[in-house]
Amino acid sequence: MIDKVLFNAYKTGSFHENNMEFRESIFNLNSILVEPNDIKPLKYLYFTLKEISLRHKILLTLRDLYNSQLSEFFQEAYKKERNLEMKLIAVRGLTKYVEEDEISKVMNHFIKLLMKRPKHTPYNYKEYEYLRSPSGLPYLFEKYNYNCFHQVLEQVEKQYEAMPFQFKNHYTYDENDNIVELRTPDEMDQMIEEFFKKQLGDSHEIF
Repeated sequence: MIDKVLFNAYKTGSFHENNMEFRESIFNLNSILVEPNDIKPLKYLYFTLKEISLRHKILLTLRDLYNSQLSEFFQEAYKKERNLEMKLIAVRGLTKYVEEDEISKVMNHFIKLLMKRPKHTPYNYKEYEYLRSPSGLPYLFEKYNYNCFHQVLEQVEKQYEAMPFQFKNHYTYDENDNIVELRTPDEMDQMIEEFFKKQLGDSHEIF
């Protein structure tokens, strides 16, 4: 059952996203403790919140439930989000409720967005690392064996490999969506900073 802070936020429609008590209530959500009557308040908060980290926690919490009223929610969540990690979390929730042909349509849209990323975000390691992690596309392909998941994962790996090594293998996510650091933040920052310094130096040499 959600706590009083979140219930009151839902009932009154009044809350502040930077309020520490409110934030702690969201980050302490546990899908095991969520009851059917909690779903409507959580859906309301999800679509009302602006900060992505708060929506992310609610989306993960609802993803791990099974309730027929969530099918439409995940379809709307997929449309709402721009971040590919968030979209894939919505897909993972939606896959429980619809058939493969419907999921294939969604993933056809997903891969079109994915293929545009190198042009607009050439060093897109933050999204790629989640998509290719044990919590992302590999999980979906192993569990459902849908060809659409395999195709998208292949495209993710292709775009990932095309990036400079300075943007790879800094971290991943485990099967419980926890971040796993493969390098320290300082090491990661140093590698990326050195890459851009070299890029800047090379551009100056041209002129």
